Amino acid sequence: MTDGDVDESKRATLKRFAALGAATPLVRLSEDEASDVRDAIVGYLAATPGAHFSKLRDELQLGTGETQHHLRKLERDGAIEHRKDGEYKRYFPAGRFSDFEQRALGYLRRETPRRMLIALLRDPEASGTDIAEAAGVSRSTVSKYAAELESAGLLSREDGYAIERPETLLTLVVRYADSFGEDAVAFAGDADGFVQYDPQLSEE
Repeated sequence: MTDGDVDESKRATLKRFAALGAATPLVRLSEDEASDVRDAIVGYLAATPGAHFSKLRDELQLGTGETQHHLRKLERDGAIEHRKDGEYKRYFPAGRFSDFEQRALGYLRRETPRRMLIALLRDPEASGTDIAEAAGVSRSTVSKYAAELESAGLLSREDGYAIERPETLLTLVVRYADSFGEDAVAFAGDADGFVQYDPQLSEE
């Protein structure tokens, strides 16, 4: 791929997300702030809330310094916000998600915890062995992440495994399935037929 091809790919990616960012009601940027890159970041986070720095940078084909500059400006302008998730900074449209939802989105963006949560959404009675099989990991790995999920307030282990606020988790998985992975897309396709709920995300 030539430099020209790379530049053209970057422009197309930014244009696609900038259109979404310019249309979103989540922010109101003045004309001098409404650059294509910043609109693209806002649009990308509207579609991929909870993305960490490297994922956002790479998928928008931006440089590290360029990404840092625009994220800082957007945060100063109150358009986006971030929360620490271990070694990651995860970014969200400002004021859009509750603390619980931000924590949930952070774990849903990690493959093994997401597969575990989807397994429990499919079958709330699933055992540790069932979850391990569905997630393709060992029982010890399930135990490790279950402890993390419990500490984050997303899971209870008082009597087996039970998701806290399953309706909210289900809504997040279905709404942003395309940004998570094939497992979430497959679940969203199934969930549409058998779950009835108010699609408005709950607020804390």
